[in-house]
Amino acid sequence: MKRLALTVIALLLAAPAQADTLVDNVNGITLDKDGKVVRFTGMVIGTDGKVKQLLDRKDKRPERPDFKEDGKGRTLIPGMIDAHGHLMGLGLSLMLLDLSDTRSLAEAQAAIKKYADENPELPWIIGRGWNQEKWGLGGFPTAADLDAVVPDRPVWLERVDGHAGWANSAAMTAAKITAATKAPEGGRIEMVDGKPAGVFVDAAVALIDSAKPKPLARDLDRAFLAAQQQLLAQGITAIADMGTTIQEWQAYRRAGDKHQLAIRILSYGGDIDNMALIAGPGPTPWLYDDKLRMVGVKLYLDGALGSRGAWLKAPYSDAPGQKGLPLLTPAQLRNKMVRASMDKFQVAIHAIGDAANAEALDAITDLTADLPGERRWRIEHAQIVDLADIPRFAKLGVIASMQPIHQPSDRLMAEARLGPERLKGAYAWRSMENAGVRLAFGSDVPVESANPFPGIAAAISRTDAQGQPFGGWHPEEAVSRETALDGFTRSAAYAAFAEDRLGTLMPGMRADFLIVDTDLLLASPEDIRKMVPLETWIGGYRYYKKGG
Repeated sequence: MKRLALTVIALLLAAPAQADTLVDNVNGITLDKDGKVVRFTGMVIGTDGKVKQLLDRKDKRPERPDFKEDGKGRTLIPGMIDAHGHLMGLGLSLMLLDLSDTRSLAEAQAAIKKYADENPELPWIIGRGWNQEKWGLGGFPTAADLDAVVPDRPVWLERVDGHAGWANSAAMTAAKITAATKAPEGGRIEMVDGKPAGVFVDAAVALIDSAKPKPLARDLDRAFLAAQQQLLAQGITAIADMGTTIQEWQAYRRAGDKHQLAIRILSYGGDIDNMALIAGPGPTPWLYDDKLRMVGVKLYLDGALGSRGAWLKAPYSDAPGQKGLPLLTPAQLRNKMVRASMDKFQVAIHAIGDAANAEALDAITDLTADLPGERRWRIEHAQIVDLADIPRFAKLGVIASMQPIHQPSDRLMAEARLGPERLKGAYAWRSMENAGVRLAFGSDVPVESANPFPGIAAAISRTDAQGQPFGGWHPEEAVSRETALDGFTRSAAYAAFAEDRLGTLMPGMRADFLIVDTDLLLASPEDIRKMVPLETWIGGYRYYKKGG
């Protein structure tokens, strides 16, 4: 916590650059407004924290800049924009039990017991990150597995994708769950011998969530600062926060009021109620020097592939009786979309399965003619799409907000869940691009690490951290380095109506950039995967320096 305290002090002192700054002697790379690569060797930043001028080697430098930074020949690139993440989810995950690195049920049980023993004062043991696929279980874990290590206190652990939760018997008792408890619409309770087995999927998660202790305001403040510190070190200068609650928004506002807000937050309310509570009659103005804005609303149409909650047109290959779960009826989806759009909120629809993507496109088709103006409909994940539906994205102008790092993480699971035929439309980045679809890239943090460089490496190679499979998984869906960079910068800004100020380093844009030691457009996927920011600048101010 000492380092976090030092970071907070630095942020309290931070302010946009108050004098012209020259960042010189760099291998500068940006995209222009049309997505073309622009190279430069120097950049002048004005007193307003915006790019004033890009300089080529032959261009004359300002004679006496107020501040000069020697880039020492290193590479300068735009700050990375995560087009889909969960900011407070990251912060809370850094404070709670994290099971994301566990490789077996036994390893997870040991971690849970250790955490419980070290925190005897906690009334509940709360955590996240478990993945039964990584453990090779062949099914979900059970309450009995948790009872064996923590029998005396409620335990509630969120699955890595956030679409299922795992409870022990004490947690189910606290939530008054019995054999007679019915799953809410859009949810599923896993059962064994006619009794709840301990795993709750999608909407059924609320049955336990409603009983667990809620984080206090001070917990959210700490979680935000912890998340921000990690994002700055990973080169994220802006993030689309998908599913912001009123409590989380208030934490962001408190950070802004205290001059502790460094990264830019592009907020999408968690369903209509949070959207209306936070922003009222329409999207908020840009706040805190373009650091915070509520842009739109996030709607959930289905669950995730790992918990078999993703809504498919045909049954799962490894569970013939299941097709997943639509979380909204057609009427509910359209009503929410109209409610948001009439007040000019942008709509982002979570759709992973091919049935969910088709339904989202159907709803957009039904509403587009009656809702004039530029809506920039977004489909989040667009993970499994019927090939016949891909051209519809382009025809309707729908942004495909996708997370390249999901592909290497999900590869083996996707093969089991879908079978070979449906894989043709799975994580289909090149097919989307070829059809004329705008791609915005992100991480879905904390489901995956927010580190954008493994995501870029996956996008261009279709391989994992070990370079597997050799030659790439469905390599025809890989994209170019330029497209990958665009997805994490220019198009990520466009996807949130922020392209007038973020996403490129052209004159007039916010000076959000990274200093790295590798040329992103020339390096191998292996080298890109290992990249780390040496410095992270936002609005012309250096907020992070490696080792500093």
